[in-house]
Amino acid sequence: MRSVKRSITGKGIVLFLQGVRKDFKMNRTLYLMILPVILYFILFKYMPMYGASIAFKNYVPVKGISGSAWTGFTHFTRFFNSVYFIRLFKNTLIISLQTILWGFPAPIIFALLLNEIRTKWFKSSIQLMTYLPHFLSMVVIVGMIKEFTSTNGLINDIIVFFGGEANALLQKPDVFRTIYVSSEVWQTIGWNSIIYLAALSGIDEQLYEAARIDGANRWKQTIHITLPSIRSTIIILLILRMGRILTIGFEKIILMYNPATYRVADVISTYVYRTGLLEMNFSYSTAIGLFNAVINFSFILVANRLSRRYSETSLW
Repeated sequence: MRSVKRSITGKGIVLFLQGVRKDFKMNRTLYLMILPVILYFILFKYMPMYGASIAFKNYVPVKGISGSAWTGFTHFTRFFNSVYFIRLFKNTLIISLQTILWGFPAPIIFALLLNEIRTKWFKSSIQLMTYLPHFLSMVVIVGMIKEFTSTNGLINDIIVFFGGEANALLQKPDVFRTIYVSSEVWQTIGWNSIIYLAALSGIDEQLYEAARIDGANRWKQTIHITLPSIRSTIIILLILRMGRILTIGFEKIILMYNPATYRVADVISTYVYRTGLLEMNFSYSTAIGLFNAVINFSFILVANRLSRRYSETSLW
């Protein structure tokens, strides 16, 4: 029986390789075009996964990864019992959920509004202005935020104009998350709207024409034609976003926070940065990062399954 299975398996592999060889000859150019992408993922995404094993070891640089002693789940247990765990997890989750709540629908609404503009030069000007923040470095972005929120900044000038009192806003814990989420929306709204504009351009104009003949105004056309037409794009991007729910870039937080706002601004990624690069505790920081990745992977699995069940749209 085993010999029969082996012969069937061997025959299947031979047929598969023959099919690949035949397809490669027919689409040689396409295979050559995708080769750099495959090499990129192998070199920079899959091979570094071996380094994640130091999360289960007491990594010593002079001994290397293979020579370091195994410690099991010691670093994970240490993190779960840490006094920082609750604060880090809570801050990360709150900031991420607020960013999704305000930052995810913003590009959709912006793309819908932009799609209604018929004056080409005006539309291009708005697109150019909204794309620019995406290309600025994080240092410049945070520098602008600090300038706007300083006691003599633009936001405080507006507050004073309406009778309020000027404050150093980045020193106030109760507004730190609002400033962070607002700046994220401003920084990403233009760039993230590109894919929705591409999806909108693919909608058949005859659908709108038929709707206008039936008496539908612009609002009803948006509700009954535009949004259903880009629904699958929205769902796919939301699933992908859920896969980064505990991933918040440490660069921006580190540049923005200060001792007065640590209790609301300190997140997992900044803690990984401090323990890994500043304290050189590589195994512990890798364990925290691995825990973060597992949670993100779990969220994307759940989101994909729910989407497949209720909307029939999923990543796989």
